Amino acid sequence: MLPTNITFSFLLASAIVLARTGFEYEGVTVETVDANGKTKTVVVKRDIPPECKKVSIDNTTVWTGNYANPKVPEACKSTYVHTVGKLLPIQLHEDIMTYGELEVLAFMKQMQNDDSMMLIDGRKQEWYDYRTIPGAVNMPFHHFKERKSFEFEFERSLKMLGVKRKKDGTHDFSHVKTVVIFCNGPWCSQSVAMIQALLEIGYPAEKISWYRGGMESWLVAGMTSTRE
Repeated sequence: MLPTNITFSFLLASAIVLARTGFEYEGVTVETVDANGKTKTVVVKRDIPPECKKVSIDNTTVWTGNYANPKVPEACKSTYVHTVGKLLPIQLHEDIMTYGELEVLAFMKQMQNDDSMMLIDGRKQEWYDYRTIPGAVNMPFHHFKERKSFEFEFERSLKMLGVKRKKDGTHDFSHVKTVVIFCNGPWCSQSVAMIQALLEIGYPAEKISWYRGGMESWLVAGMTSTRE
């Protein structure tokens, strides 16, 4: 496995290449498990309907197109509800990288051939079951934040992350996975709560990256999700 700083440099370089080549429209092929436990193959990409590519980009169309412009096809319209939450800073920790959509795609592409990498949805299971990023593993944040109340779930998650228990009861982080964690959006603190809990138990910060935009930014960008 590559050292974390080299891995990030590789992913950053990959993201730059992706941006230049329009790779977000070609996508990354991943395997995901649906709510019924069935495994299926999904191409994760920007799902922009062909008719939307002909829509003009201007203030009236983009920002009020849902209501004011009858020429915009229904397939091109999206509506998201504004809700409570607290906007989070770009950087959580000096050793934790903050990702955008292309960095997540680059990570997912490398992850397909590297089982030491894991994309984690830190939201509660009902949110994960409703809609998530294909290929993401669900590890609810409260299993980490409230680990004394969810001892079984916490220990199971640690095992999935490659954390081992030493004979003296302390944790061995020498072979942990490199992870990217996300939740609902830049106003959602669930992924942050999970990251803070991981840092509290000694998980190496350099092994953690954070997709700040989460599902909100993912969907606004027109990216593939598990909900068809």
